[in-house]
Amino acid sequence: MHNGVINVLLVGVGGQGTILAGRVLSRAAISLGGEVKVSDIHGMAQRGGSVVTQVRFGTRVYSPVMAPGTADFLVAFEKLEARRWLHYLKNDGWLIVNDQELPPLPVLTGAATYPENLIGEMGKKVSNMVVLDALELARRAGNVKAVNMVLMGALARRLPISREAWEEALAVSVPKRFLEVNKKAFQLGWEEGDK
Repeated sequence: MHNGVINVLLVGVGGQGTILAGRVLSRAAISLGGEVKVSDIHGMAQRGGSVVTQVRFGTRVYSPVMAPGTADFLVAFEKLEARRWLHYLKNDGWLIVNDQELPPLPVLTGAATYPENLIGEMGKKVSNMVVLDALELARRAGNVKAVNMVLMGALARRLPISREAWEEALAVSVPKRFLEVNKKAFQLGWEEGDK
């Protein structure tokens, strides 16, 4: 954390709940009493394109956008997105990655192939990495769409934000009927993210 600012980059594919995760994180970060800035970038989100949310919080945050090499945390909802955005992670930053493949359009049409051994390759480049089968954990929580909250749980372990603040952020961000499942997913991510 430099200048009292924490930079979190959330990257995923359309439909994975990246934006909701960013909303939960930014609401939880408000509890720290500083400034919170958020930037969302959607690239053809409906068709499985990249979705990127940047959340920056701290004493004084001048811009919602971070520069490459400055992310304290890169939370990737999909492996290829992790590799695509890896240059944003600072040297001692944390990569939290969902071990899931969601092939982009060029792979689906046969114009490209999905790279092999992405986790191993990235593991050689970063010093701090947490790999989760977030889809399986979300399934255990009761809904495969709760992958985002599994990843937020793993991230939460490493941030100076209280559990109460996370619970409140979930309560105001997630529709009532999905709250219990999302809380369970968050808890599973919290537990598994420690390994």
